[in-house]
Amino acid sequence: MTELTVDDFDYDLPHELIAQTPIKKRDASRLLVLDHKTGEMQDQHFYDILDQLHAGDAVVMNNSRVLPARLYGVKPDTGGHVEVLLLNNTEGDVWETLVKPAKRIKPGTEIKFGDGELTATVTEELEHGGRMIEFHYDGIFLEVLEKLGETPLPPYIKEKLDDPERYQTVYAKENGSAAAPTAGLHWTKELLQKVEEKGVKLVYLTLHVGLGTFRPVDEKNIEDHKMHSEFYRLDAQSAQTLNDVRANGGRIIATGTTSIRTLETIGSKFDGEIKPDSGWTDIFIKPGYDWKVVDAFITNFHLPKSTLVMLVASFTGRDTILNAYQHAIEEKYRFFSFGDAMFIK
Repeated sequence: MTELTVDDFDYDLPHELIAQTPIKKRDASRLLVLDHKTGEMQDQHFYDILDQLHAGDAVVMNNSRVLPARLYGVKPDTGGHVEVLLLNNTEGDVWETLVKPAKRIKPGTEIKFGDGELTATVTEELEHGGRMIEFHYDGIFLEVLEKLGETPLPPYIKEKLDDPERYQTVYAKENGSAAAPTAGLHWTKELLQKVEEKGVKLVYLTLHVGLGTFRPVDEKNIEDHKMHSEFYRLDAQSAQTLNDVRANGGRIIATGTTSIRTLETIGSKFDGEIKPDSGWTDIFIKPGYDWKVVDAFITNFHLPKSTLVMLVASFTGRDTILNAYQHAIEEKYRFFSFGDAMFIK
């Protein structure tokens, strides 16, 4: 197979198609249905997803909740302003973070947030503006964070979000993500109830989304790109449900690339079997990857040259997905986190 470069996953997106705000009703977003074997496409709406699901299938969703992970602080010694974005809680009160301006934030730097109810010490310098930070506070960290932090939106979204809950899925439960698993933003509780009434199993797992998923691919040859690690968990009950669905000939349908990465991490670890598991994954799914668990999936439209486009292309083939993206651009679909969705089968 010819070595693929990052430019093989580029496409031209008109700026006005980047969705800046969520639409009023979650499931009224558009849905491009793509048969990856034939390349055939249908233009629908997300609520039409019911027609694509069959009794005996399982829909898998990531129940991670986005933390108010962006903090604004000052350095008490200079009064300089610091922006901190929480990525991963590694142990105790130590977090892997991104800081701005990174050049001025060295190990040993103290940072104060709010009226000083939260302070932090930088313990280690990482690459790409990353820093390990230890926080100091009284009480419960999440409560302090809820008071002082902001929900971080992707940099291409310039509008302020009126309701922060619109950047959470309706089933978000486990705190820990720096970004939303956005394919799940289209689900409503009512639609999920209809899915269940149709005889489709609803299965939840957890993958805490770090920013590694969105980190640009700097290397020309995609084989040289190193993914960031993210924490995942699939419990015994969910694993059992998926095994039952599989044994009875049903499909495992993932909601979003985070659910895909969790299921395929487990499938890769256990020779195609689905077992309860938790840990850290840096799986990079790209063309040439042998899919082990997921049969179909829901996903949004992803940034040019991103690892997420590469993941989808590994399932559909590069030409098929770029052709579908071109169709979506011509039909003026909305792109990225608050945009429309695809169902790829």
